Amino acid sequence: MNSNCVNLLLKAFNKDILLNKNEDFSANVYFSEGCNGRKKWIADILPYELLIVDIKKIIDLIMTLSEGNYFYCEFPDNVKTPDYSDNWGRFANYIEINNRAIAKMSNERCCCGIINLIKLLPAIPPSANHWANCIIISQIFPNIYGDGYNKQKDIENSIYGIKINADYSENIISNEIKDKITQQQQIKAFCDLAHFRGIKVGFRTVISADQIKIVFDDREENFSWQNSDHVEIYINEAVKLMKLGFEAMFIDSAKHIGGYDCKHYSGVGALPSYSQMQYILNEIRKRSSKTDISFVGEKSTGDFERFQNLGLNSGTDYITGDDFDKVKMLSDEFKYNRIYAPGVEIENDNYEGGITYEQRLNRINTALFAYNCSSDKLPSFMQMNDIFPLRYDTNTHEIMMKNPSYSLDGSSESHYENLFAKDDGRNYNRKVAELFVRALCL
Repeated sequence: MNSNCVNLLLKAFNKDILLNKNEDFSANVYFSEGCNGRKKWIADILPYELLIVDIKKIIDLIMTLSEGNYFYCEFPDNVKTPDYSDNWGRFANYIEINNRAIAKMSNERCCCGIINLIKLLPAIPPSANHWANCIIISQIFPNIYGDGYNKQKDIENSIYGIKINADYSENIISNEIKDKITQQQQIKAFCDLAHFRGIKVGFRTVISADQIKIVFDDREENFSWQNSDHVEIYINEAVKLMKLGFEAMFIDSAKHIGGYDCKHYSGVGALPSYSQMQYILNEIRKRSSKTDISFVGEKSTGDFERFQNLGLNSGTDYITGDDFDKVKMLSDEFKYNRIYAPGVEIENDNYEGGITYEQRLNRINTALFAYNCSSDKLPSFMQMNDIFPLRYDTNTHEIMMKNPSYSLDGSSESHYENLFAKDDGRNYNRKVAELFVRALCL
């Protein structure tokens, strides 16, 4: 694979690979407090303002925000992920972005979610001195219920049902340029640009057997954990993504692996056994030749030893950021464990409303500052809604389960404008930035 996939992306859109400084958002640049303001990003904005910008100008902007204050006239050939050692995932802030929701929607078709996520990269705070910020993308694989299409608000199009062994979702890649840049190269371009921004990247996946289909040239099969060929395909799909530049995997329903606490299990279908999942995670690390992969799981907290021995670095749903002092005490409790710690939850993918802006900001403040020493920080879990608030009549879970366009005139630009909250969303985005300003150089 061509190592400089960013140049391939620019050429695919008939753009010059020679880069130029972009000062269009200079009034919206936020700088870290300390470390000479090296860490920079765009805030006090609406996502629409970036999503309508030409891809070349976005890449120009990413280069203009270079942490080293050096402007590269061409995108570097070899960009490495920020290095926070093998167990970086135990300390990271995970920010899930629903890349399907921000995709280009034209008539009934949906595409280019990974291209549009590139456009939001300048507005994601970079990693801090002692811990990483990691984007988790909600969709990478084709979804079962209508991939490549948006549907009306009352029709299910769940992101939780996936097809594997079938390349990547039409919701997130651009088929218009596939003769110039492959799906894999489009994804690698995203990973490289995120790494240049000082941000790590991961993806969400599912483990409930009846929510997975295996695609072959002549048929589809329902997934089975008892079928060794299916398990091999599952492992290799993850390995391929790790080799493209991903370094984290968020595992839906991870708490229930091995039949644990299944009275609260809400997935559909059988789950892998405990030893089987240990094998799978180890094989993903081994086959990808990456020792620094972070595996995190939904609700995989409580029995901490069980989940650490499974191979996880963190999990959700143990504590929220509502009580600063409790989180600070938990940070102190786990300060000697540098492999696994429960995460502070701001919002999860099942959120259906009820958290105020003030409560959300308080939780983020807790996640960023509730510790005695910054090197002992607990991991945290946020959603796109925690950085860029959604409009009032939808929520995080709604756009995971459905894929409507909010366009008023049929254009993608109108969808970008109306998916998110407006004036109060901009004000909230600024307040989030003010928290990160104080956190990144601790």
